Amino acid sequence: MQTDQFLLNMGPQHPSTHGVLRVLLELDGERIKRSVPDLGYLHRGTEKIAEYRTYNQIIPLTDRLDYVSAMANNYAFVRTVEKLLQLKVPERAEFVRTIVAEVQRIVNHLFWLGTQALDIGAMSVFFYTFREREVLLDIFEILCGARLTTNYYRVGGVESDIPQHVIDRLYKFVETFEGHIQEYNTLLETNRIWLARTKNIAVITGEDAINFGLSGPTLRGSGVPYDLRKFEPYGAYDQVEFDVPVGQNGDIYDRYWIRIEEMRQSAKIIRQCLDKLPNGPIMTDDHKVSFPEKGNVMHNMETLIHHFLLVVHGFNVPPGDTYCGTETPKGELGFYIVSDGSGKPYRMKIRAPSFVNMGAFDFMAKGYMIADIITIFGTYDIVMGECDR
Repeated sequence: MQTDQFLLNMGPQHPSTHGVLRVLLELDGERIKRSVPDLGYLHRGTEKIAEYRTYNQIIPLTDRLDYVSAMANNYAFVRTVEKLLQLKVPERAEFVRTIVAEVQRIVNHLFWLGTQALDIGAMSVFFYTFREREVLLDIFEILCGARLTTNYYRVGGVESDIPQHVIDRLYKFVETFEGHIQEYNTLLETNRIWLARTKNIAVITGEDAINFGLSGPTLRGSGVPYDLRKFEPYGAYDQVEFDVPVGQNGDIYDRYWIRIEEMRQSAKIIRQCLDKLPNGPIMTDDHKVSFPEKGNVMHNMETLIHHFLLVVHGFNVPPGDTYCGTETPKGELGFYIVSDGSGKPYRMKIRAPSFVNMGAFDFMAKGYMIADIITIFGTYDIVMGECDR
C-alpha cells in the first residue's frame, strides 16, 4: 500500500525533552525514517560572556551549563585553568573534590533514573530516587549553601572544608545505598513494560559510538571501556580502586544498567576517599591565585587591597592554550581555553557531552517506532542548558 511521507514537530515544548528542543520527525506510518534535532533555543552565549569575566567569575557560569551536575561542571573548568597555571592543588582538596564529584555523579544518575522511568510510565521509581537525592543535596547545601547552582570548586582548591558531621552522613549513606539500588532494580527489572521499551531499542555498536564521538554511559553501554578517570587519572582517582562497567548490546537497557553500576562504583570511591582523607589545607598557598583569610582582610590594609584586586581584576594566566577533559556524569566535558596573559580568557570553547551525543540521535532513532523517541531521547541524559550553552 502506498503511503505519504508525514512530518511531525516534536517540541520545542515537550515534557519528555526536559528543556527546549525541537525535533523534526519524518515518519512512515509510525516508523521513524529521519529525525532532525533543531538545537539552540537555550543558547545564552556562555563562551562569549566568559571572555569578559575573570576566571573566578566564570565558575558560576559553569553551574548553569548542566544544572543537574553543577559540581562536575565547576570541577571541569577549574581543572583547565589549573592546567594553564601549572598549579598544584593540596592533597586534601583533591580528595574532597573527588568525593564531591562522585556524590554529584550519584545525584545526576538518580535524577536521570527517576525521570527516565517516569517518561516510560513507571512513576514509583521517581519518588524512590528523589528520596536519596534529597539526602545528598542536603550535604551540598551544608558545603556551599546551595543545592543546584553550587559554585563550590575554586581554582587551587575548594570553597570550604568538609566537616566531620558531613563525613559521618556520607558514611551512613554509602552503607545503606546498596539496599536502595536493589529497590530500584526490583521496581524496574520485574516491569515487563520497562524491559520491552528499553531492550533492543536504539542499538549502536562500539565502532559507531566512537565514530560519533560519544562518551560517558552512552559510549560505555556499547562496550567501550573509555573513562577519563582511568585513562587520564586526576583528583584522587589514582589512589582508589573502582571498575568501569561496560555494556554488551549497546541498547537503552545497557545504558540504564551502566548508570546503575556507576552509582555502585561511586559509593565505593566515596567510601575509600573518606577512609584515606588526609589532613591539610583545602586551598593552594599560591597567594597570586587564592584569596586571603577573611579575618586578615578586615584588619590589614595590604591584605584588603590584595583581596580587592583579586575580586576586580582576577589573577593573570600565562599566555598559551590548553584543553582539559573531565569525566562528568553525562560524558567528557572539556574546556579549551586560550590565554593572552591577562586575567580573562581570550577564547573559551566548551565540549559539551550533551551536544556531541545528540549528533547520533538520527542514527539511533532510524527505523524505530515514534513512541520510542521518548526513551531514545532520555537515554542520552542530556540537559539543554549544556547542549546549547
